Amino acid sequence: MSKKKLIYLFYDLFCRFREDEVPALGAQLTYYLILSFFPFLIFLLTLLSYTPLTSEQVLFNFIHLVPQSTYELITSFAKGLVDNRSQTLLSFSMLGTLWAASKGVIAVIRGLNKAYDEEETRPFWHIRGIALVYTIALALMIIFTFATLVIGNTLGEYLFDFFQIIPAFTMIWSLIRFLLSLSILILIFAFLYRATPNRQLTLKESIPGALFATFAWIIVSILFSFYVNYFANFSSTYGSIGGIIALLIWLYISSIIIIMGGEFNASLAFLKKQQQKPPQKRFDGRIAFWERVLLKFLE
Repeated sequence: MSKKKLIYLFYDLFCRFREDEVPALGAQLTYYLILSFFPFLIFLLTLLSYTPLTSEQVLFNFIHLVPQSTYELITSFAKGLVDNRSQTLLSFSMLGTLWAASKGVIAVIRGLNKAYDEEETRPFWHIRGIALVYTIALALMIIFTFATLVIGNTLGEYLFDFFQIIPAFTMIWSLIRFLLSLSILILIFAFLYRATPNRQLTLKESIPGALFATFAWIIVSILFSFYVNYFANFSSTYGSIGGIIALLIWLYISSIIIIMGGEFNASLAFLKKQQQKPPQKRFDGRIAFWERVLLKFLE
């Protein structure tokens, strides 16, 4: 891609961010994510109680992605569920997760349809079916990812001891486990961007947005965690609910990134079909001075 097209792409993304009301869609998605977050955590930890895995092993993977206050909130919540093997709790948490998370997927569908300027013509049951199937698939893939991280570590230690493998190989093994988890996350986003909008897309067309969302989410999560841990002090402002506020902000940022991944694919699709300048989206018909200068430069 040429330098000029790259500038077009990111300028178009900026315009889409405003006109497609990505912050508002992100807030809607965050609402359903927060509703499904703790039911999914209950569902996950209840399932883990029937496996050799421990909650500490699984939750440790969050430590670099969420602020310390949020991590402590999650772990304290998990401690109350460690000894609970209730089938009723498992059933209700599963139902709550499916309902809230599927509503979140429907919010993503609306956002992606807006990104491609598509009207929703599919029947309600079709949309709900897509949302439920993707929610179940997402839950299974997340559980598989956690199991891969934890079991992979245990398996690696066993292999190193059994075959007397050199310690330097532990770095390679850790890299393999990280790349596997990264690949799963990319696939999760790719199938989301391919299957949910009311537009025929190939898996190849959904990969760029999946890569954008994956790396943006990881980088922004680490930076946000660093900022909250070392600079911001939510506890002094919000008291005991500081961890909840940090969680809400993290989920909101994550929601915006998910939607922008779809917008990224839509921008690429437009640039691929039209060689000339794309019809940049505007907010209330106003163009800032720096935007006029940029457009003049690109002519």
